[in-house]
Amino acid sequence: MTMKYPFLGYGLGLRSVHYNDILSQLPEIDWFEAVTENYLVLGSRPMHFLEKVSEHYPVVLHGIGMGIGNACGVNRKYLKELQTLIKHIKPKWVSDHICFTGKSSHNSHDLLPLPYNKNTLNFLSDQVKLVQDYLGMAIVLENPSTYIEFNVSTFKEEDFIAELLLKTGALMLLDVNNVYVSSYNHSFDPYSYIDSLPADRIQQIHVAGHSNYGDYIIDTHDDYVISEVLELYRYTIERFGAVSSMIEWDEKIPSLDTLLVEVQKLQDITTQVSTKQGQELCYDQ
Repeated sequence: MTMKYPFLGYGLGLRSVHYNDILSQLPEIDWFEAVTENYLVLGSRPMHFLEKVSEHYPVVLHGIGMGIGNACGVNRKYLKELQTLIKHIKPKWVSDHICFTGKSSHNSHDLLPLPYNKNTLNFLSDQVKLVQDYLGMAIVLENPSTYIEFNVSTFKEEDFIAELLLKTGALMLLDVNNVYVSSYNHSFDPYSYIDSLPADRIQQIHVAGHSNYGDYIIDTHDDYVISEVLELYRYTIERFGAVSSMIEWDEKIPSLDTLLVEVQKLQDITTQVSTKQGQELCYDQ
């Protein structure tokens, strides 16, 4: 069984609009998550800032382009570039999504859902093992936000993910907002979803805002986290204990100070839960 990576505390997605503020202020935050695809070119301006940030804070990498569900398989050129980035930045861990992104001749630049059945499970397991063998490390996989379901699915998403983690030794990036979004769109119980996940596999948590259009919700990462998602986060921490957690905000990005207040909400919730349960938070950076 793969051991989990260290608990880092409470972090934030690294966005270019905040580069200068971060480096000039060195805010009190535990870690940053960098989007892998923005930093694949060594010597680039984004890489310069990531190097500087990594001198002061732990960094993790979060990809959107691995495409472990692509029928053509994971792109080896991408893996080579990722491996180079890992050696250069030395992230605490590397994550990507349980999805497909396109085919060999076309990239959708989107995170597209997969059918949850035995064929998909076996294919994904092989792809995850290939990636982990190539990189020499356990990867962290994120649950998607979804807007359609497949008639050929034979697993519930949470059971499918649990089985995938068991078969591959991978870890999970639990996006609590994605669970809420999908539960709203598909009318399932988000708390039951959380209960079905393996506690020893939860490495990281994403929390974010979304857009509610009445009949459906889109995972837009462009607004404050609503109270229902924060309560689901609280339940998740009650269930799994303290997990490295962060705020995602990708559009209509507010000031760094505003985001630090949002991150503090996650820490406050975890502190409240830990105090109630008589636990002590341990940081290992």
